[in-house]
Amino acid sequence: MIEYIRGIIAEITPTEAVLEANGVGYGLSISLNTYTAIQGLHGDVKLYVYESIREDAYQLWGFATKAERELFLLLTGVSGVGPASARVILSSMTPAELCDAISRSDERLLKSAKGVGGKTAQRIIVELKDKITGLGLDAAVATAGGQQPAVANKEVLDEAVAALTMLGFSPAPSQKAVLGILRAEPDASVERVIKLALKML
Repeated sequence: MIEYIRGIIAEITPTEAVLEANGVGYGLSISLNTYTAIQGLHGDVKLYVYESIREDAYQLWGFATKAERELFLLLTGVSGVGPASARVILSSMTPAELCDAISRSDERLLKSAKGVGGKTAQRIIVELKDKITGLGLDAAVATAGGQQPAVANKEVLDEAVAALTMLGFSPAPSQKAVLGILRAEPDASVERVIKLALKML
């Protein structure tokens, strides 16, 4: 079992990161929160790992913090929530916002994530409310925050559309949503644009 990988960022997008460690490039699927945490970092970067092994696929998921990985594992333990859906949820809100939504039984906020319907949101709340408190996750992520580096407008547009496409949205509606956001907020970062688009699509 791989606990974490420490290496240099060789490539990064809002949904994928390649860490080079000892001459090997490890491709990891990441959430927007992890992207925000590690984008622009130089030198060694440490990502906690979850290995998803199926008959037809082997995939590595990377997380900037143990708390985010634990939330991911808790989410995927809920019926109807797979790894892709868990990543969308963790890209739509910060770990702190997710813990707060679960603690306050905020079904509306959970349903704002793509693919999460009313029944799934209820299951997430019922099954995880006590677990996040029992594991101390609500306290562990209470101070979570991230940088929002300024990025050139065209780059923001391209990266945001690519990330939304990777998350399962069609390119045309994604581009329309991103363009609308950038017209309203020309200096918005990639992270903000994607979060706003996730609420619109």
